[in-house]
Amino acid sequence: MRSRPHRIAVVRLSAIGDTVHVMPVIASIKRAWPDCHLTWVIQPIPLELMRGRCDVDEFVVFDRSRGARAYLDFRREVAHREFDLVLDMHPCFKAGVVARMLRAPRRIGYDRRRARDLSWLATNRRIPARPRRHVQDECFEFLDYLGVPVHAEWNFHFSAAERAAQRLWRRGHERPVLAVVTRSSRREKDWILRRYARVLDVAAGDLGFDTILVGGESRGEMADARELTRTCRFPPTVELRYDLRRLAWLLDASDAVLAPDTGPLHMAVGLGTPTVGLYGATDPERAGPYRAFADLLIDRFTPPRRGAPSPARRSGNMEKIREDDVIEKLDLLRRRYIGAPRR
Repeated sequence: MRSRPHRIAVVRLSAIGDTVHVMPVIASIKRAWPDCHLTWVIQPIPLELMRGRCDVDEFVVFDRSRGARAYLDFRREVAHREFDLVLDMHPCFKAGVVARMLRAPRRIGYDRRRARDLSWLATNRRIPARPRRHVQDECFEFLDYLGVPVHAEWNFHFSAAERAAQRLWRRGHERPVLAVVTRSSRREKDWILRRYARVLDVAAGDLGFDTILVGGESRGEMADARELTRTCRFPPTVELRYDLRRLAWLLDASDAVLAPDTGPLHMAVGLGTPTVGLYGATDPERAGPYRAFADLLIDRFTPPRRGAPSPARRSGNMEKIREDDVIEKLDLLRRRYIGAPRR
């Protein structure tokens, strides 16, 4: 880039997993241009996870749950602000509208083919067209366009108080901890609940894990917890709570994670916690653990012959994952990443 931008706005409004993919982009920009003022336009729930970041100077909230009012509120919020550069990293209509409201001479977005819902109309610069790739690699294309070196870092910036709470919690577990996520944001990505019961019993019995259920307190997650507590021979500890910062340090303190394609999976991978990923509805080459724990991945999406990674969802494929498939991966994780359990 010819001139170094001083005021930069990044637009990424989607859910937790996609927000995690933006973290190394933010870190890379701030490392390359430490004096820039970086604003992240974000939704309320991901904001809770990103609070405390020292590489973000300002968060501006877009609360899409308010419907049309969200756009009016946002326009008032940014009416008197000016930026040198806007990165529209969320290729959809609503993000395009938000990016267009930000006054800047350069608004960079995805190429026309990858920018859904005509969102490319909101930008006046576009990264080069390429075949679809892993979502993380597509995010890094913005850095390539800017000439910024990639700094692959997912630092959650835990506070001293969070680290103290984490240490206290971990002292309550003498055995390795397996954190289990049973629900995602879409039903077609969830594994069959009754199959978790046997897997959790083998994990707690033969493999020597302390099993815990992590996530939020939605009706579905709480129902899953009650059912697994009732049916498991070795009932898991329930750690469900609406607290994304706590969830992050729980995943960081755990020795292993079992999850479908969901935000906590990407959090765990970013934290470096060995993760068994359950994939059937989504393509792991596009949305799987990024360059980590490929040996622990269960893939029931990929056909024998394929082209570029697919953004499609396929219903019914999660049923193809058997209990023994998951137990085999947990056994591999236990031996390769932690050490064989004592008999």
